[in-house]
Amino acid sequence: MPESRFHRQTLLLRPGSGVGSYPERRQAPSGWLSGMFHALNGVVKTVDVARSTFGPTLDAIHRHASLLAKLSDAELADQSQELRRELHRYGLTGDLTSRTFALVRETAGRTIGVRHYDSQLLGGWVMVHGRLAEMETGEGKTLTATLAAAAAAMTGMPVHVVTVNDYLARRDAQLMGPVYRALGLSVGTVTTAMDAPARRAAYGCDITYCTSQQLAFDYLRDRILLGNDHGRLRLQLERLHSDKARTGRLFLRGLCFAIIDEADSVLIDEARTPLVISRKQEGSEEEPIYRQAMELAMQLRAREDFTIDRSKHKVFLCDIGRGLLTEAARPLGPIWNGPKRREELVGQALAARHLYLRDRNYLVEGGKVLIIDENTGRTMKDRCWGRGLHQMIEIKENCRVTGRRETIARLTYQRFFRRYLHLAGMTGTAREVRRELWSVYGLAVSRIPPHRPNRRRELGCSISADKETNYAAIVQRIRKMQREQHPVLVGTRSVADSERLSTLLTKAGLAHRVLNARQDAAEAEIIARAGEKSAITIATNMAGRGTDIHLGPGVAGLGGLHIIVTESNEARRIDRQLHGRCGRQGDPGSYESIISLEDDLLQSYLSSTLRRFFGWLIRNDRLAAQRLGLIAKCFAQAARERRDLHIRRDLLQVEEQLDRLLAFSGKIE
Repeated sequence: MPESRFHRQTLLLRPGSGVGSYPERRQAPSGWLSGMFHALNGVVKTVDVARSTFGPTLDAIHRHASLLAKLSDAELADQSQELRRELHRYGLTGDLTSRTFALVRETAGRTIGVRHYDSQLLGGWVMVHGRLAEMETGEGKTLTATLAAAAAAMTGMPVHVVTVNDYLARRDAQLMGPVYRALGLSVGTVTTAMDAPARRAAYGCDITYCTSQQLAFDYLRDRILLGNDHGRLRLQLERLHSDKARTGRLFLRGLCFAIIDEADSVLIDEARTPLVISRKQEGSEEEPIYRQAMELAMQLRAREDFTIDRSKHKVFLCDIGRGLLTEAARPLGPIWNGPKRREELVGQALAARHLYLRDRNYLVEGGKVLIIDENTGRTMKDRCWGRGLHQMIEIKENCRVTGRRETIARLTYQRFFRRYLHLAGMTGTAREVRRELWSVYGLAVSRIPPHRPNRRRELGCSISADKETNYAAIVQRIRKMQREQHPVLVGTRSVADSERLSTLLTKAGLAHRVLNARQDAAEAEIIARAGEKSAITIATNMAGRGTDIHLGPGVAGLGGLHIIVTESNEARRIDRQLHGRCGRQGDPGSYESIISLEDDLLQSYLSSTLRRFFGWLIRNDRLAAQRLGLIAKCFAQAARERRDLHIRRDLLQVEEQLDRLLAFSGKIE
């Protein structure tokens, strides 16, 4: 059987076959020549030559599928075992991949009653070849993942299917489990509440569904356990001669094959913050210092002593403020003598007071400060801000102050996912960040044609001068849609905004449901009913990813689900994610934006003079205001996207520099 380039690569992906007992990709040496070659390769990849092979690929899969359809269940099981032996021997050649996809498709039809569409077959094919499949929302990415996951697992590679939260990991593993088991493959799930033995058992399965956070932290724990002394021979000797061999305590079996669902959320949005494993330091005496910093910050006046740059999310002390701070800190002890440390502490206290807002950036539950992921709306219970910021927010909210923590290991998503021998993904929104996906992760994007034509309608954007007018317009629009029995999903950016709008709807006598970080456990049940006649659902960005909204009886004839965006999101991708909640799989649907000049994004990136000009336009020439307002929104989003890109690049550069220093010192991570 002829060998393709991908076949030769696949042979290297088998654990223990020339790549060590804990296989992962080693970082290639960086340099201008390798960087230039990578960039040129990216130019070629972005042409998306894979699309030219879609027709022959589908023909081959359908040809094999027609033969499998004639087999009995017993014969199909025999065919599965035979194909698995060939995949172990030859790897994922083109013909074997086509046969495997046909087998998975036929097995899915017999076990869960659903056969893959052509668009899903193409998405799986793209991922098997190490690319990111951009598929329209509602195209069935959960089922698509079974193609690439099963094909890779049948070659003998451990496969990780990575998603954004525990609920989706459990749901997808449960829904797709019958398909895998019918193919002779085991499937496991890793969630936050699981103990170490259960995690090891789940990672020991052929295919493991997990979240990016749990996966990366378990990898870090493995790295701490292995240290720098983890050569293949050393680990084999330990296994033979020691009752406490490290291999028996590892979670993962290496980083072989990963399929990332909602890949832009994981690889882009969550890549701005490193993952840190830490432990509480005994005898920490920093709480009094943090309290002193907050007291000093409360003595400083905005605009006179310090300025707030919301576009950069930073607070800057003025010369007057520095002088006042020096005098005020003089009697507080020697720790306040150094100007750099003094200004950093007070700067963090000012940020805690003015930049980090309750019910927008964090929740307070059970006397604890819980960070809210601004991209998903979910709380991140295991995360905390560093450099004393978290403790100062706890002081601000009168919560118990957690102790200072010592960092044991840290890792960014950029460095972690680049260590996979084979990386693939799928998402509905990747085109805006395709260059970054290639430059950082080596992931080229392939757009997959939809299964059915898109019937989603855009109804435009209206801009109000202030929040109050904006909310009044939103309530009026919702009332009109409900009279027509349209289901409406209203997207907000924060918990506070969702609850404020909920209060207004209650006063207006409009029954509705709210989905935000306080109701994350009820997400599936709330979303399941959002497509029913006259349903009104208010949701933060949590509702935008990974869950389906099915239209109730008669709703399609009314025009489908209607989406209202109430505030400018930070990126065009996030707007498209929310728009994609309607018009799925060829269903009708519509969306519109009703935003305000007082939106955080516009306030951060438009000057006060420009906002006043837009306010005058709204009062005197509303049509011109709408057109210019859309331009202003696009400008603000582009500026924020550039800022976030620079944050991620700076973080990656710092991590790479730190990695070189640690390697020189003999330490890990």
